[in-house]
Amino acid sequence: EGRVAVRAPITRSDVLHACDIYEDVAIAYGYNNIQRTIPKANTMGKELPINQLAELLRQECAMAGFTEVLTWALCSRAEIFDQVGREDDGKTAVSIGNPKTLEFQVCRNSLLPAALKTLGANKDAALPVKLFEVSDVILLDDSTDTGARNERRLVAVVCNKESGFEVVHGLLNRIMEMAGVPWAGSEAVSKVGSYDWAESSSPTFFPGRSADVTMNGTHVGTFGVIHPDILANFDIQFPTSALELNIEPLCFDQFFQPLM
Repeated sequence: EGRVAVRAPITRSDVLHACDIYEDVAIAYGYNNIQRTIPKANTMGKELPINQLAELLRQECAMAGFTEVLTWALCSRAEIFDQVGREDDGKTAVSIGNPKTLEFQVCRNSLLPAALKTLGANKDAALPVKLFEVSDVILLDDSTDTGARNERRLVAVVCNKESGFEVVHGLLNRIMEMAGVPWAGSEAVSKVGSYDWAESSSPTFFPGRSADVTMNGTHVGTFGVIHPDILANFDIQFPTSALELNIEPLCFDQFFQPLM
């Protein structure tokens, strides 16, 4: 029937998909012996819309005086829960099976802990220290085939002799202005709706000095002054403010249709 059944031995842990078998067959046959032909399918590649948006946001943060960092996607359980005052409910973080080290137990469900960890590791840097990162977090999601999904977020932290609350607040306003999403309290009107903020009860932030960001009634982020106890957990010696924002709702085309 023109079909071949293949069973990979246990010593070939690199064989995961059919394409791995094709590669082995091509190597055995010899790449130079394969006749060159024009592909039957014609496709055009392009940048993913969320990646294009991420690049634009990186430029905006850099022009606002922030320095980009790139942190690990794997971290310890204590880092994303205990050290930032959050409770581990077992429903948010993806755990690594049989982790080799305590530092890589789970996939991060927030960008903020790693940004604070970076601040704590650079205490000798001149003030103010302004850092940002645009990257993915991994969240448990029973509605997907894998049981988890990626979510693109932006985090920004400001460490200075003052709290810097107005700096992260201004960055939020600039990001929304660049995305074409007006503040709910303004007279501007947009087909994608508007954004607003209200007082937050997150234990990561100082009471009365933090806010939850909503877009069309859906929670998309949080910003505010980090609680002193949290700063002590990361060995940060100066007041720090932070913003963490889900940027996927900001990904839409020129006709205001969502691309995610």
